[in-house]
Amino acid sequence: MRYPASEKAEIIRLVEASHLPARRELHAMGEDVSERLDIVPAQFRVIVTRRPKYACRACEEVVVQAPAPARLVEGGIPTEATVAHVLVSKYADHLPLYRQTQIYGRQGVNLDRSTLADWVGKAAFLLPPVHERLLERLKASTTLFADETTAPVLDPGRGRTKTGQFFAYARDERPWGGADPPGVAYLYAPDRKAEQPIRHLQGFTGVLQVDGYASYKTLAGKNAVSLAFCWSHVRRKFYDLAQGGPAPIASEALLRITELYRIESDIRGRSAEERRDVRQARSRPIVEAQEPWLHAKFLLVSQKSKLAEAIRYALSRWAGLSRFLDDGRVEIDSNVVKRAIRPIALNRKNALFAGSDGGAEHWAVVASLVETCQLNGVDPQAYLVDVITRIVAGHPQSQIDDLLPWAYATPPLKAVA
Repeated sequence: MRYPASEKAEIIRLVEASHLPARRELHAMGEDVSERLDIVPAQFRVIVTRRPKYACRACEEVVVQAPAPARLVEGGIPTEATVAHVLVSKYADHLPLYRQTQIYGRQGVNLDRSTLADWVGKAAFLLPPVHERLLERLKASTTLFADETTAPVLDPGRGRTKTGQFFAYARDERPWGGADPPGVAYLYAPDRKAEQPIRHLQGFTGVLQVDGYASYKTLAGKNAVSLAFCWSHVRRKFYDLAQGGPAPIASEALLRITELYRIESDIRGRSAEERRDVRQARSRPIVEAQEPWLHAKFLLVSQKSKLAEAIRYALSRWAGLSRFLDDGRVEIDSNVVKRAIRPIALNRKNALFAGSDGGAEHWAVVASLVETCQLNGVDPQAYLVDVITRIVAGHPQSQIDDLLPWAYATPPLKAVA
């Protein structure tokens, strides 16, 4: 920011008052520059579209007028950018609609929460084809992560909420330099029964990395799916015991698991082949020594103790816990999907519940696209504006891949079909 003419004149007056050389002898010898961070709050504006009508002078009949541009909300006031802003505020910034109405009210724009809910519903109604294609592309991968969390949903007529489930299916090949971009698809289900992941993952034939939830074992028994279990869950059980006081067995188990994670830190970012070779040389001896050690310690403790429970948890899943040793594409834990499901938990905390099963399904659709955008470094606001605009204008179903979030990355990331 340069000084205006009035301030320059004041500087010259001060110079003259200090008995320095006359003004004509002053010359520029540089300047001091400082920067400050300023902010211009978001502002609403009104966009006016004029469509002139042209008539024939002879017959005075209207002969031509430009067609009205396609809109998400026919006859409504919001642009696609306004609706996208509401979606991003709700699903990326975790601002419930009632809080958004308060924010807009401070800017002099009074919007009822039900109005915003209607906009969200109309946008979510357009996006399921993109969400379905996202899930298809994820299921074409060789490895996936899966997890689930509860979803309180309003139960009409009973005056309370019921407990639904959000299932998350994530892909992230960046730790081993895979070609496919990261992504996550959330799906809502009214319960946690085994048929839910079986239905969701129909057609998937790779390695599924999960926690100890029994339904995934049912899935593996019915489909050509191999399960890889999570060492982070095993570690947490021993960690809780070690934190409670002297626990030599739990502490020793933690040290052994910590060594496995130290090796993983060394090989992160290497190719799948390199990771497998290092694991075979360094991690396999640790894992193979730990299994008989756990069996021996299990016989020394009370079968009803927490320590016995922790050991039993690990030994009953040993084949899945060892799977990462033979495949460099498999991670040592399922923390990828744990991180991916965190936004669902944040929204659940702030919004308290979904208004209906349909609302929860809308939540899953929009949240999937928003979180996949963020995993790929794509601005979800710009993405949703463009996708909604293109779908409203009649984007062909045959080109649905052009609307997937990673297609908007810079440079574009390509996924193998």
